[in-house]
Amino acid sequence: MIDNLFIPRGYRPLLDLKQTEHAITVVKDAFQSGLSSELRLRRVTAPLFVLKGTGINDDLNGIERPVTFPVKDLGDREAEIVHSLAKWKRMVLTDYDIEPGYGIYTDMNAIRPDEVLDNTHSIYVDQWDWERHITKEERNAKFLRKVVRSIYEVIKRTEFILYEKYPQLTPLLPSKIHFIHSEELLQMYPDLTAKEREDAICKKYGAVFLSGIGGDLSNGEPHDGRAPDYDDWISEDGEGFQGLNGDILLWNPVLEKAFEISSMGIRVDAEALNNQLKEKNCENRKEFLFHKRLLNDEFPLSIGGGIGQSRLCMYFLRKAHIGEIQSSIWSDEMRRVCNENNIPIV
Repeated sequence: MIDNLFIPRGYRPLLDLKQTEHAITVVKDAFQSGLSSELRLRRVTAPLFVLKGTGINDDLNGIERPVTFPVKDLGDREAEIVHSLAKWKRMVLTDYDIEPGYGIYTDMNAIRPDEVLDNTHSIYVDQWDWERHITKEERNAKFLRKVVRSIYEVIKRTEFILYEKYPQLTPLLPSKIHFIHSEELLQMYPDLTAKEREDAICKKYGAVFLSGIGGDLSNGEPHDGRAPDYDDWISEDGEGFQGLNGDILLWNPVLEKAFEISSMGIRVDAEALNNQLKEKNCENRKEFLFHKRLLNDEFPLSIGGGIGQSRLCMYFLRKAHIGEIQSSIWSDEMRRVCNENNIPIV
């Protein structure tokens, strides 16, 4: 058995392969339409790769290696397959001259070769990346929660639309999403690991927004890693805590654990970027194109995030493995074990 593979007892897919493909289309069409309307976002076209050394690619936790390749017609300059578009989107807000209260979204496709492959992680990542122009007065926890509630309402509406077409997919989401800061969660469950704390709070409430991810907590450790140059995890939130970012987590009854749907947050301004680069010993990044422009206040203040497309489909369709939703690369052993346990990998 593969250590990082969870096999639900007695698992049987609720939809066959043809139904699954149709249901994926239903989810994607309904959700992106609802998200665009709810947050006032227009669709834009996104890059699959960017030039190395510009600082535009997402560094995730700062240790993941991007896929790189030389571009012949540019004198073999190296390009990188994107990890996500967290920083690129902010540049687009500027280029498109998006007004406050409006924003953009795009289909983001990425390759993350350093992912540990399991039920929920693939080297292929697909998500809706979105970014919205905000005002200085909106850079606080109250506004962050308002946006989270709006996204959660779209998730709930999508769940019902799918249920109308496939009644076997009974809605599970609670009426409201619960908000908690990572420091509060640590104090609630001091003897558990970060992931165990997420499991405990999600099992209790069903849907949770966990804020303040990236900065050190009272135990001297961050709840989870975050790059220093997009989400603001260091600023005071106005309510006694640090961090203006977080994750939307849902309780997954198939996998019996917390299930991350979205990572999002209010983005760094020049002050927060300086502080976070210093905190993570990354001040050399100030020489990159993106960072220079941000420090020169060339970008609008913004809030944004990524919402996993395959993840959301996996949750709604009650799938045990992300490979039932998307086509990717898996070990022969993982395919064998999944096949033996009624988990049809695409």
